[in-house]
Amino acid sequence: MTGGPPTNARDAGRPGDVRIAPSVLSADFGMLAEQVGEVARAADWLHVDVMDGHFVPNVTIGPPVVASLRRHSSLFFDCHLMMTDPGRYLDDFARAGADGCTVHVEIGNTDELITQMRSLGLRAGLALNPDTSFDAVRPYLRDIDLLLCMTVFPGFGGQSFIADVMPKVADARAEVEASELALDIEVDGGIDVTTGRVAAAAGANVFVAGSAIFGHERPWEAADAIRASVRAAAAAR
Repeated sequence: MTGGPPTNARDAGRPGDVRIAPSVLSADFGMLAEQVGEVARAADWLHVDVMDGHFVPNVTIGPPVVASLRRHSSLFFDCHLMMTDPGRYLDDFARAGADGCTVHVEIGNTDELITQMRSLGLRAGLALNPDTSFDAVRPYLRDIDLLLCMTVFPGFGGQSFIADVMPKVADARAEVEASELALDIEVDGGIDVTTGRVAAAAGANVFVAGSAIFGHERPWEAADAIRASVRAAAAAR
């Protein structure tokens, strides 16, 4: 299997560039389209957390909500599928307007899921939990567009950043640079101005932030502040 760009996704930007991805998990679902609109000018992607109540102990949203949001936003939709069987739903997410989908290495069938995402024109992502070794994803780095290093255990928003994940982020960045891979490294969980700076120094370039953005009175300003912080840390790396 070989990697390559998706065929019909919105522009994700250049691999390695700093991107801010507000997570709708922390938005007010009763005003979801309005809240997404508020952060749109300060965001590069929109991060959509999908939980099935089986792989993680929570249930969130699915393709119908993605389709509804797509009518109100032209942002790149970065859908994180925390699901035991994401393969059953990848086609639905693609049809709903997802641009990239990320599945977990822990569930297995990784080669088949990457191939399926490619066939649907999706940007292919692979996630690993804080206690999963980097060796579990290393064989797939040439075949994916995004590696998501979870900095909390998935399931609920508002958790504290796990700094012990940073050596994995650093290992991933070293591998990307040594092999000249077109791969984004994303972090998700407890990201704010301070922890984003730590993750950027380790080598992350895509930053998912939920409560730090949507919990702010002026969420676009919070997103801008995170961007400034991580850019400074990335430049100093």
